Amino acid sequence: MGRLETADKQSVHLVENEIQATIDQIFSHLERLEILSSKEPPNKRQNAKLRVEQLKYDIQHLQTALRNFQHRRYTREQQERQREELLSRTFTTNDSDTTIPMDESLQFNSSLQKIHHGMDDLIGGGHNILEGLRAQRLTLKGTQKKILDIANMLGLSNTVMRLIEKRAFQDKYFMIGGMLLTCVIMFLVVQYLT
Repeated sequence: MGRLETADKQSVHLVENEIQATIDQIFSHLERLEILSSKEPPNKRQNAKLRVEQLKYDIQHLQTALRNFQHRRYTREQQERQREELLSRTFTTNDSDTTIPMDESLQFNSSLQKIHHGMDDLIGGGHNILEGLRAQRLTLKGTQKKILDIANMLGLSNTVMRLIEKRAFQDKYFMIGGMLLTCVIMFLVVQYLT
C-alpha cells in the first residue's frame, strides 16, 4: 500500500493490479487454511479458526483500503478533467434572453397573498359557524332530554319516541349534506372568481 501512495500516474494501475492479485491469492490461501483448521484437534481448532477469521478481517480491511484509494484516485482524475475542461472553455457575454420577468411574478405573488387572506377569512367564518352549531347541538340535546322527560311523564308510546329519534337521525344527514354542499359552493366560488 505504501508503494501505491508513492507511485506515479502511469504505474499506479500496475501496482493496483499487483495488490489485487496478492489479495486474491491470500483469499484462496485463507480458504485452504479454513479447511485445514477444521481438521485440527478439538483443543486447537477454536484457536486456529480464530486466527483464520482474524486474517480474513485483516485482508478485507486491505481490500477496503484498496477500493478507497481507487475511489479517491478516480475522483481526483475526474476533478482534474473537469478543471481542464473549465480552463480550456471560452466564455462569452450573456444574451438578452437571460432577463427575468419580475412584474408577472409580483402580480402572481400579490394574488396569492389575497387568496391566502381570503381563505383565512373563510376558515375563520367556518370555525364560527361550527362553534354555533356545537352550541345549538348542546341546546337541542337539552331540549330533547326535557321533551323525553315530559313524554315519559305524559306516557307517550315507544312508537312515537322511535319516530322522533328516526327523524333526528335523518335531520343529522340533511345537516351534513347541507354543510358539504355549502363547502363545495364556497370552493367553486373561490375557484372561479379568482
